[in-house]
Amino acid sequence: MHNRSQNWQPNCNMSEITAKGSRQAGPGKEYKTTGVLAPWGEPAWFHALESPYYNDSHRRFQTYVRDFVDTHLFPYAQDWEAAGEAPLSARLKFAKSGLAFLDVPKEYRPKELMTVAGIAFDKLDVFHELILMDEMARMPSGVPLALAGASNVGAPPIFAAGTEEQKRRWLPGLFTWETSFCLAITEPTAGSDVSAIRAAAEKAPDGKHYVVNGRKKWVTGAPWATHMTTAVRMGEPGRSGISLLVVPLNSPGVTIRKIHNSGHNAGGSSWVVLEDVKVPADHLLGKENGAFPIIMRNFNKERFILTVDCNRQARMCLSEALQHAHDRETFGKPLASNQIIRHKLAALAREVEGHWAWLEQIAYHVHIHGWQTKDVASRIALAKIQGGRIVEQAVRESQQIHGGIGYEKGVTMTEQISRDLRLKVIGGGSEEILSDLAWREEHKRASDRGAKL
Repeated sequence: MHNRSQNWQPNCNMSEITAKGSRQAGPGKEYKTTGVLAPWGEPAWFHALESPYYNDSHRRFQTYVRDFVDTHLFPYAQDWEAAGEAPLSARLKFAKSGLAFLDVPKEYRPKELMTVAGIAFDKLDVFHELILMDEMARMPSGVPLALAGASNVGAPPIFAAGTEEQKRRWLPGLFTWETSFCLAITEPTAGSDVSAIRAAAEKAPDGKHYVVNGRKKWVTGAPWATHMTTAVRMGEPGRSGISLLVVPLNSPGVTIRKIHNSGHNAGGSSWVVLEDVKVPADHLLGKENGAFPIIMRNFNKERFILTVDCNRQARMCLSEALQHAHDRETFGKPLASNQIIRHKLAALAREVEGHWAWLEQIAYHVHIHGWQTKDVASRIALAKIQGGRIVEQAVRESQQIHGGIGYEKGVTMTEQISRDLRLKVIGGGSEEILSDLAWREEHKRASDRGAKL
């Protein structure tokens, strides 16, 4: 397979900023690692600053993930993005690495995946997940979705609301790709307003199945999923009439058509049309008309993943721009010798580093209290907005510093990120929706504390 990803390296000199290095892992310990050695190329805990959040297991885990991505995924990622999907062999390799589906409870995992990077599965915490999110974000954004990301949003409602029989039926197959999931919430007339969905399901007179009709849009991973976790209306208008059905995508009446977007090509974003689709009654998740809270719970982690993605890709733009500024000579001197260029890079570093510290604080709260505590949704919402703004700024400044080659396909990751970033800003909830959510949630919390507003 032609490795187009190598095209990024000669112009960005990634081989110079990515090298074998070392970092301290506590008193008297040192871990060898592959990482960006230039300023701000990695999160502060990676090279320089002490942190209470990470221990030796996190460093071992990061080294394992970085090596796996650099060996098995990154060299081919741009080819997969261009092709519009990752091959099954790559998806299976990722599943067998132990890095996929860390949310799946251990009773449904293969025995050989009870340890990951030599770490017992039940010892993995939110900071291991944060590391994985950050490392996977180094690739074009559609590729992690192709490898496992669609199931990462389609399967959690089964963890939350599925029966024991449903979990045993569907979850073990994730690791062999006998089952894979996508999530269908959005419709042509219902995006951020989930309560406005129109796709409808009616129970047959014999009670053995539902008949589903409707259209879903922006369904990530639908072309290769076996099942679609689908929001449908079974009751009255509004949030109290919504249910979740697991729809087998090989059912008669299901039509899938890929949407061709500016970026995220490997993510498989699709239209899915459902025409008189018969779904077994035992594919209902939870109770009829009780799905709205389940859907909302799913958003916190999805938004957090998108936020981490924004941070890493902003960091990559910063790294590429910084290296180019050192390599590129204008008027007989390096571009980086100009104070205005240095100030651009320092300003961007300030945003990226501050945002990462916020993500670590949120991750620690989740580590203690879980993803669904009442104080976390508003913080994740604001962090996602901030992450989107930062990656927009990073793309702009990196392309300005690169000049023409920053606009040329296949030369820098910055150009790929420029096509992917809009979905990061809109996906999981637009800035406008999330701003209002944060306002309402924080005012509610303040009122609970006795504030008079």
